[in-house]
Amino acid sequence: MASNEPITGSEIISRSLMAEGVENIFTLAGDHVLPTLDDMGSRDFKIWDTRHEQAAVHMADAWGRVTNKLGVSLYTTPGLANAIPGLANAIHSESPILSISGCAELAELGRGAMQEIDQIGMTKPVTKGSWMVTNPLRIPDMISHAIRVAFTGRRGPVHLTIPVDIQEMSVPSEAINYHDPLRNRAAGSSQIDNETIEKAIALMRSANRPLILVGNGGSYAEDGSAFKKLVETTKIPIMTEGNARGLIEDSHKYCFGFFDIGLNKAARKIQQADLVILLGKKQDLIVGYAMSPTIAEDAKVIQIDPDGSVIARNRAVDIGIAGSVEHVSYQLANEAMKFDWAETEWLNELRSEQRNQLLELSELSEIKSPMHASLVHKIVGSSLNDSDILVFDGGDFCHFGRAYHEANSPRSWHYLGSSGMLGQAIPTALAAKIANPDKRVVAFTGDGAFGFNGLEFDTAVRHHIPIVCIMGHDSAWGIDRHIKQQVFGKTVATDLLPSKYDQVVKALGGHGESVQHPDEFPGCFRESLFNEPTYSHKRTNS
Repeated sequence: MASNEPITGSEIISRSLMAEGVENIFTLAGDHVLPTLDDMGSRDFKIWDTRHEQAAVHMADAWGRVTNKLGVSLYTTPGLANAIPGLANAIHSESPILSISGCAELAELGRGAMQEIDQIGMTKPVTKGSWMVTNPLRIPDMISHAIRVAFTGRRGPVHLTIPVDIQEMSVPSEAINYHDPLRNRAAGSSQIDNETIEKAIALMRSANRPLILVGNGGSYAEDGSAFKKLVETTKIPIMTEGNARGLIEDSHKYCFGFFDIGLNKAARKIQQADLVILLGKKQDLIVGYAMSPTIAEDAKVIQIDPDGSVIARNRAVDIGIAGSVEHVSYQLANEAMKFDWAETEWLNELRSEQRNQLLELSELSEIKSPMHASLVHKIVGSSLNDSDILVFDGGDFCHFGRAYHEANSPRSWHYLGSSGMLGQAIPTALAAKIANPDKRVVAFTGDGAFGFNGLEFDTAVRHHIPIVCIMGHDSAWGIDRHIKQQVFGKTVATDLLPSKYDQVVKALGGHGESVQHPDEFPGCFRESLFNEPTYSHKRTNS
């Protein structure tokens, strides 16, 4: 482009995103973003349009977590209202997303403009930052700033509203200053002082029952090498949760799987730990706010986090370190190598709980009809390998899956985070497959959760994204039905119809099958199904 040629705001948006390395846009078309979509369509972007904006955000969210790169979602004004649940989920899953929406002309805002809503006010509670662009010359620096915020400290979604007249406005191209991400980001990570590292190692050496938990803040590492080096040196047991699942494989002799007290017997042993090391793990509900009885009052706590503001949020810590969890873990491992470490009886206690867990799951997976959820997961698991990507929705059926299936490779095991947002499994699986076209992707969902984004099978078919979806079908909001039966003695608003969801998927152009008995399973769950969007629903009783 000649230096004196005019350039539109839409072109500036596209060029700014290209400068950031963005290649994929998750979107749903609408009036106030048509200029930008038109420009993007003439470039090398891959446009993935969904049937609902919530799904577009879930896909951008998943893209961010699966690739460790920025996810971008784009929609119009009422589309942003639909996108809010996806952003709420992303702030919990801590995924780096740039949400972009259009709106009415700048001069018309505040006068009852078309589809006018307070976009900035709506998005602030569910993002790390939300801004409106009021001048096309500011587009590059505001996009660059938003992305910096998304990746700084603990990651999360950010939002920009760009009015349609700003998208259409032309400015001289020589007036635009595009930002080089290599020159507009902090580089590297500072070294933690030796004294602090030595104190941490001294605490670890004095503990009899230490336990390491790795959470979202530890998931920014490309792999789990730092954590493996640390635990293989110290022989301290480790568990993972959130986006850190699979960074150190569950099959590792010092890894005890998914940290979920309700789903993993070994995780309950945290109550007996005398030292808990939180590597990018918040002091949140999952760890009982780091308070007794989940973490004993007399236990020592070391917390390492990329965001210093979350350290000691609910409980004072013995050592708190703000910094890269990966780099600090390497420092700890290197210091630990100066000493001799031995396996302890504590490891045997945890291994005993692992065996008890497997025995309990085995008893639940007896062959009968209707099938128990554990049986379905056992049968499916026999056809899976460690490189497959598994995505779990919420609900009874998926709870048993999270208890059963191991995470043995990085970014291969995804579930709804602390938001509890149902319906994210199918869009998440679609993005995971886009990011990993050579890997098999399996989504587990329930008939309740399917209702939120099940129509995204249309997206899968249109864009030729072959995923397999396994549904546990109990014609109910299963968890709530059980709670109501046990606590209130009756059920209210928890029943669903025994609908033929496999037929819905067939109508959308996918492959659908219904399985009523375990004997029918091997024929329906076959390798060929991984070549087309496939849905299989299993009649379950959990």
